[in-house]
Amino acid sequence: MSRSRNIEDTWIPKTKLGELVREGLITIDKIFENNLPVKEKEIIDILLPQLEESVVHIKMVQQMSASGQRSKFKAVVLVGSEGFIGVGSAKSREVGPAIRKAIDKAKLSVIPILRGCGSKECGCGHTHSIPFKVEGKCGSVRIRLIPAPAGVGLASADKVKQVLKLAGIEDIWSKTFGDTRTSENLVKATFDALKNAHKYNFNL
Repeated sequence: MSRSRNIEDTWIPKTKLGELVREGLITIDKIFENNLPVKEKEIIDILLPQLEESVVHIKMVQQMSASGQRSKFKAVVLVGSEGFIGVGSAKSREVGPAIRKAIDKAKLSVIPILRGCGSKECGCGHTHSIPFKVEGKCGSVRIRLIPAPAGVGLASADKVKQVLKLAGIEDIWSKTFGDTRTSENLVKATFDALKNAHKYNFNL
């Protein structure tokens, strides 16, 4: 709470939404209900102070320029808590700044997670899984997330587990297709599937 107050004291909003958040006139639920674009990371810092950060992948990338070959670090980071998840990636000459930039981007991408019990074998009505089957993709990677009964756990690849665990999902089955060795694409495909759940829900 003290961290949120400190942000409110020093932050000067640049958007109308930011002003509403600083004045305490809007909640995170209202922002997502009305599909309002979040363009300032401080909005998420104040409204979701419980977000945890998790580094998915760090690798060195090399680029050719007029002055020769340059090396940079690329970081892929998750932020999340019970019912929320965001993913971001960024490059920098040093690891620390790359991670910080990726965290900022991840906060701007945060979405609420539709949780439920869509498993016919379970039907408990709790929010341990997802309400229905969803799919997502990134690059050559596709993933299908399938509701699972309570007690199954996260039956998925480690990087997929990292996303789902942070989002507060306890039980799920998954199927992946394509070059799943690419950690970034696998994580972003999982995020895309969770994001697509809102489209499917809207069409029901």
